[in-house]
Amino acid sequence: MNPSLAPKRARSGPLVDQIFGILAKSAALLTLALLAAILFSLTVSAWPAIHKYGLSFLTSTVWDPVQEDFGGLVMIYGTVATSLIALLIAVPVSFGIALFLTELSPSWLKRPLGTAIELLAAVPSIVYGMWGLLVFGPVLATYVQTPLQTAFAGVPYLGAFVSGPPVGIGILSAGIILAIMIIPFISAVMRDVFEVTPPMLKESAYGLGATTWEVVSRVVLPYTKTGVIGGIMLGLGRAIGETMAVTFVIGNFNQLDSLSLFQAANSITSALANEFAEAGEGLHQAALMYLGLVLFFITFVILSLSKILLAQLRKGEGTKT
Repeated sequence: MNPSLAPKRARSGPLVDQIFGILAKSAALLTLALLAAILFSLTVSAWPAIHKYGLSFLTSTVWDPVQEDFGGLVMIYGTVATSLIALLIAVPVSFGIALFLTELSPSWLKRPLGTAIELLAAVPSIVYGMWGLLVFGPVLATYVQTPLQTAFAGVPYLGAFVSGPPVGIGILSAGIILAIMIIPFISAVMRDVFEVTPPMLKESAYGLGATTWEVVSRVVLPYTKTGVIGGIMLGLGRAIGETMAVTFVIGNFNQLDSLSLFQAANSITSALANEFAEAGEGLHQAALMYLGLVLFFITFVILSLSKILLAQLRKGEGTKT
């Protein structure tokens, strides 16, 4: 058939375009409205604690519901420490997984290995928590903490970092469980962004004699840095907001006796999960909402820092030779 005689598809009129634009704008404004509503409701609910404690809430380690004396430093420290440990473990492992799947893996292994890694993301968090408490915790205490305490006994500073009863629960255990949970997310994003790198760029680099690491570090990573950082931020957001798995293995101890990695501690999410249902109206409930507000701002600060980092990376493009 002559293409010129084929029936032409009718174009949508300006009214349809206007409706589409209004719907798209409404969706964006609805997101901002929901964010503002969440922030407002948290602030209103936490106002009694904000009014009484102010910023001293962030530096106090006291958490005594009986005397109605509250401070959030223990929970804030537990949240930040476990999330950093999770990132320190998960990012290199995820990078290695993504690099192997995109550059080194044989074709017959890519699909089953990628599927197996993605299936880890479907495991419920409570299963990770139960496994961490009943299986991983005793293994960590017996084969990691006890030998480390023996090796560093009497050593300044290093001995303090491994002190504590060898029960297998604490900050390090929670951080490792979080790392296992966020590895599928970060590695999946890294793998996908690595695969969108134009093959011509990589083939040109290989043709010039570059090694696999040089291709990844000088071609793939500069081309996909936005997606890589986005995947890391996705994993960090999951780690900060995780509740049940952390509640099982962190120890839920509202005191900061030492900086040991094996010290039982608490996090903001585990404190909310354990105490919110039993907290009566008043200062206790307001203090918990204050913790939720702090968690909101921690997430906001991390997101802002990632945006600043990306802006600095874009500014530095083309300056290196």
